[in-house]
Amino acid sequence: MAKSAQTATAARIEPLAGRTGGAAGVTVTPAKAAFRVSLRANAADAAALSKSLGLELPLEPKTSAKTAKGRLAFWLGPDEWLIIDEAGDPLVDLAKCKALHSAVDVSHRNAALLVSGKGARATLEAGCPQDLGETVFPVGAVARTILGKIEVVIYRAGETEYRVEFWRSFSAYAFGFLNEAAKDCLA
Repeated sequence: MAKSAQTATAARIEPLAGRTGGAAGVTVTPAKAAFRVSLRANAADAAALSKSLGLELPLEPKTSAKTAKGRLAFWLGPDEWLIIDEAGDPLVDLAKCKALHSAVDVSHRNAALLVSGKGARATLEAGCPQDLGETVFPVGAVARTILGKIEVVIYRAGETEYRVEFWRSFSAYAFGFLNEAAKDCLA
């Protein structure tokens, strides 16, 4: 194999790049390319991992953390987090941590859509059993749930802004589902 082929890195091709969708009152757009890490560790080691990541790992169900630079950490279980960063690779920071943990790059496995606008909540609730009401799902809340027939992670980024993470093999389904749901969201 030629040396250039050995050292070349694979470019990440986003499955929904260039698409936009939605309807009056809601916009559905692909999220920017991001590094994603599935992090597993004992909650007792969260402080050391937090220091390495530059953010406090959330320790309560349905919670998240965010840095000023946009790094996100989602609590998915008592020993599980999803770390998302559009600017830098969290694995680089986690490699410096001595605490016992498992960190797996899932960047090529996942994709995300941003759903925003006055009808965003209604659009998501068209196919999601999770109550997304303000009292139980405030800004910053995150949950692993389903949307139609697929598993997703929904993060409430703002009053009318949501990030929906899913396996990239379901990209066309998720985009199509949300676009159809958007048509009825304000009816």
